[in-house]
Amino acid sequence: MSRLRPGLFAAALAASPLLATAPQPAQAQDLLRIGMEAGPTSLDPHYASIITNIAFSRHVFQPLMEQDARQVLKPAIATSWRAVDDLTWEIKLDPAARFHDGAPVTAEDVAFTLSRAGDVPNSPSSFRVYTRPIRSVEAIDPGTLRIHTSAPTPLLPNYLSLIMIVSRKHGENATTNDYNSGKAMIGTGPYRHVSWQPGSPVVMERNDSFHGPAPVYARVEFRPLANSGARVAALNAGDVDLIEIVPPDQFAKFRADPRFTVSESPSNRLLFLTLDSDRESTPHIRGRDGSAIPNPLRDARVRKALSMAINREALTSRVLQGQGKPAGDLGPAGYFGTSPDLTPEPFNLDGARRLLAEAGYPNGFSVQVNGPNDRFVNDEQIVQAIAQMWTRAGLQTTVETRPRGVWLSEAAQLKYSVNFAGFSPNPEVLGMLETQIHTWDTKLGLGTANRGRFSNAEIDAIIQQARQTMDNGERERLTQQATRMALRDQTALIPLYFAVNTWAMKKGLTYEARTDEMTLATSVSRSP
Repeated sequence: MSRLRPGLFAAALAASPLLATAPQPAQAQDLLRIGMEAGPTSLDPHYASIITNIAFSRHVFQPLMEQDARQVLKPAIATSWRAVDDLTWEIKLDPAARFHDGAPVTAEDVAFTLSRAGDVPNSPSSFRVYTRPIRSVEAIDPGTLRIHTSAPTPLLPNYLSLIMIVSRKHGENATTNDYNSGKAMIGTGPYRHVSWQPGSPVVMERNDSFHGPAPVYARVEFRPLANSGARVAALNAGDVDLIEIVPPDQFAKFRADPRFTVSESPSNRLLFLTLDSDRESTPHIRGRDGSAIPNPLRDARVRKALSMAINREALTSRVLQGQGKPAGDLGPAGYFGTSPDLTPEPFNLDGARRLLAEAGYPNGFSVQVNGPNDRFVNDEQIVQAIAQMWTRAGLQTTVETRPRGVWLSEAAQLKYSVNFAGFSPNPEVLGMLETQIHTWDTKLGLGTANRGRFSNAEIDAIIQQARQTMDNGERERLTQQATRMALRDQTALIPLYFAVNTWAMKKGLTYEARTDEMTLATSVSRSP
């Protein structure tokens, strides 16, 4: 996408700035303390397209439209949006939406944002996949803008819901460091930035000039507590008021304890295995005697056998103690593009052994399974369990897990043969097809998270057709077709289960559980 510049505008929106009122110190009873698994990697709202960073950004900034607790789009800075034609979206701005310095949101702010979001230096996970279709932004009148795309883009409103609008005035020359220091943290959101240092709490105070519903709490502190036991201990001790990602063995205890209450929701996050189906030789597969062998993961029969050898019910009921639902599709039931017939692969150890023999591996081979040890609930135990299941199928297995930072970096560098990973569609299954299944293609911005480098030209063509199909019924049919081919015919990746999102909090609080895993201070209420 070419960079958007002010010259693209037919007109500029104008309004009189209002003076912002400085936030007042919050009283103790208005302080909400949240124990988080991790803090943001950056406060720059466009630095990394990862759910944790986006969740933090949603407090200080807003997108044009946002996703509710079930990921249905609702107004934020925009009051409405519609497709004028296949290449044009018209968006009405809320005249009450103002930045923290009192300035109104203009089409120039929107254009600057959409230009910047996909072009942040050193981004480990760029927003470019969401901004690439945009050709230009045009202001029609003081409250209306039109976004012109280079091709039909039915998911553009969903893409825009992930991109926080920033002030051109404060952001034009701002670097990621300027956001991290707080200098450029001028948004339109329900909270104002107060302080943050990596590894320290993120502190925010309520924006009393917010144009939407006022948050219940005047001040919020997000405290990073990576260890799940530390989060549990902090809630039990009263050091925090609410925690996320509750360990399975503790969730039932909090539910039964009258001092606490809990909240949970099925997640849209699919946990799966990526398989190196591209390279002729892959780094962590050898013969059982340690000798070099051609990469067996290039054979769809081997990939299918590995899937059949996994007991998904055992993973979710035993290892996760119910905090997971076995998966056979790329999205949970009810998501747009899912197929009722794509049920979880039945556990079939004998069938797996027969397929391996048919593919030329009657005695199996040696394989290392990689994954994180601090990213997903019981992630290291899941990896260990899968390795044990594959041992029963005749493979010689080892396990290596890493802290999330190292794991993310090594996965991006394609250092793994088999990797335990997770991803959430946005919020159609097509989002999974575009990023995880399509051939890695930097020009098209597709296959951006395809760590196994799976590639199939026929499936690619269907995905590309689907992503430009404005008719919902036809797009759903194409999505289902591509998914069946990818999972049922090719085993492009191995779906394992959908997570269950959990929160626990002190009595007197309620939390609106979300499918997207976000922990938002705006979702916390006081119970009657």
